Amino acid sequence: MDRTLDLDVLRTFVTGHDLGSFAAAAERLGRSQSALSLQLRKLEMHAGQALLRKDGRGLALTPAGEIMLSYARRMIELNDEALTAVRGVAVEGWVRLGLVQDFAESWLPSLLGRFARAHPGVRVEARVDRGAVLAAAVAKGELDLALVWGDLPGPHRTELTTMPIAWIGSPRHQIATMRPLPLVTFEPPCVFREVAVRALDQAGIPWRVTFTSPSLAGLWAAVEAGLGLTPRALHSTPARLTVLAGDRRLPKLKARAGLWMHAAGGTAKPAVARLQDALIETIRNEETGRAA
Repeated sequence: MDRTLDLDVLRTFVTGHDLGSFAAAAERLGRSQSALSLQLRKLEMHAGQALLRKDGRGLALTPAGEIMLSYARRMIELNDEALTAVRGVAVEGWVRLGLVQDFAESWLPSLLGRFARAHPGVRVEARVDRGAVLAAAVAKGELDLALVWGDLPGPHRTELTTMPIAWIGSPRHQIATMRPLPLVTFEPPCVFREVAVRALDQAGIPWRVTFTSPSLAGLWAAVEAGLGLTPRALHSTPARLTVLAGDRRLPKLKARAGLWMHAAGGTAKPAVARLQDALIETIRNEETGRAA
């Protein structure tokens, strides 16, 4: 007999997996661990399969659990999108959004696609540029919102999260052995460049900038070609490049890159507030994925 899956139970299942602990999920969802255990048993009963197995002191997904997790994410996303769309029908307006290239090349298209479906009456104009340019544009009233790296000047800004910085290189080139160390970076001001240069100077490692580009795609291409290493947030490393974590020939980049949201002053228009909420939710989901 067919059964209908409970979205609340699916949400518990996904949250527990993403946080790496159902105890943490219970705290996040404001429920007892015993209540969550009952929900998971109910889900397994409906599935007719074991979804979790013991793995040391924790739990891991069974093959059936991996399939269920994929469907659960899609069902929850569709449910949330439907509710947002119904509530957002009456929201109209225009939002001017600024983003650094890291996000424009990763989750921006899917975010804007979901937002457009949920808020058909809102027009989003996205601008991709350097963080300092975007922060200044918000301060001048040319943009409503901007996501930038680093604590740049601005009257209304909030740090949303921090992300680890690492050396990124090409697996085909042994750049880390070269002296002076060749660097591929943006021109100053650049928070990643500042962190890398400070770490190299403290370690007494000579360096030189061999390639600069206004485009992130240009930086990745230069690194892939073996022109040097680049310091970037782990968030957006292309699959064709490698993170040089633990390489003793390079100083560890201990600082983290702060991701800041700049917003225009005054009470935000409904359309701007909705997009701001969507951006914050996307970043939180990215954080949960990295933690998992």
